[in-house]
Amino acid sequence: MPQLINLNVFKNFLRSSNAGGTLLFFAVIISMIVANSSFAQPLQQLLDRQLGFENESIHLKYSILLWINDGLMAIFFLMVGLEIKREIVEGELSSPKKASLPILCALGGAVVPALVYLSLNAGSDTTSGWGIPMATDIAFALAVISLLGNKVPASLKIFLAALAIVDDLIAILVIAFFYSSGIETTYLGYAAIALAVLIAMNRLNIQNPYLYLIPGVFVWYFVHHSGIHATIAGVLVALTIPTNDTDIESPLERLEHALVKPVNLLIIPIFAFANTNITLESSMVQGLTSSLGLGISLGLLLGKPIGILLTAFLCQKLKLSTLPENSTWRHILGVGLLAGIGFTMSIFIALLSFESVIHIAEAKLAILLTSLLAGVVGYLVLRSGKNWNAISRTAIK
Repeated sequence: MPQLINLNVFKNFLRSSNAGGTLLFFAVIISMIVANSSFAQPLQQLLDRQLGFENESIHLKYSILLWINDGLMAIFFLMVGLEIKREIVEGELSSPKKASLPILCALGGAVVPALVYLSLNAGSDTTSGWGIPMATDIAFALAVISLLGNKVPASLKIFLAALAIVDDLIAILVIAFFYSSGIETTYLGYAAIALAVLIAMNRLNIQNPYLYLIPGVFVWYFVHHSGIHATIAGVLVALTIPTNDTDIESPLERLEHALVKPVNLLIIPIFAFANTNITLESSMVQGLTSSLGLGISLGLLLGKPIGILLTAFLCQKLKLSTLPENSTWRHILGVGLLAGIGFTMSIFIALLSFESVIHIAEAKLAILLTSLLAGVVGYLVLRSGKNWNAISRTAIK
């Protein structure tokens, strides 16, 4: 019987390093089309549908959108946390000089955009949005850099991942202290107990990585109810899973390999589809040139790369750290631009910042367009490596 469909093409696509980024791109396009069609309301109703279980003791009934953003994305952060820990133990972040760079650059890349926004909005009714351009969308930023394959050094991808993780932690702290109604210390205490169980398992050298996921679910539940964004639970759990600096595959590496495809091919595209269903309105376009729109756009597109570049320059001059292996200042500029992809966390902070529907609409469009522009420009800067280096050598001569 003749084969009607060439499955090898599909299999080869799923195995390629670009598959996740391609699926992510199409998820965004399809979501935007649906959000601006007659299917917009049914889609929103679907995302708002409540799923789960709830009684006097257990509260696990949330909208589908929240399950995606706080549940599925916790798995994404678990995978990223595994990669970061592996690099700290045996890779690019294993020395203090290398590890300090992404941490300090994340701080610079958060402070400068906030100052840019405040310089344009101080004293106005949009001042509270200063936290919007501080955030980097780690999923989208890593998806863009993954499209470059071996055109950029592997150390740069790790640097961006580490920077984005610290950036998200900064954003979470900003939300907790400036945009939250309060933190439930009781739930934080329960989360600490569950985390202590994971640390004890590590000390007892338990090698089955999947056993760590059982207390990990409790860490997620308690962190979520504490008022802190639940995705941080994924990072905390990842840090407790054992690894080593030998050629023997560790529990951490086994779990990381198991998560790569589900995260890249399923979780991130679903996340993108659910969070880009933005219905375009005329009021959004007018807001692009307002102090609110310009504060967000300039903060993400200029503030982020300037803050990261300036911090990296100072770190090198003061000999606090060194650039990632085989990277150049062009690479740092490209990473700074990719860090300007604010998107989901920026939209989330915008929802917390304003009560005005018009301000929220203006902020959403500014975030979406600026994130798209930052991603494209950052991709082109990083992709133009050989030509850029040739120009630099010519200029020096």
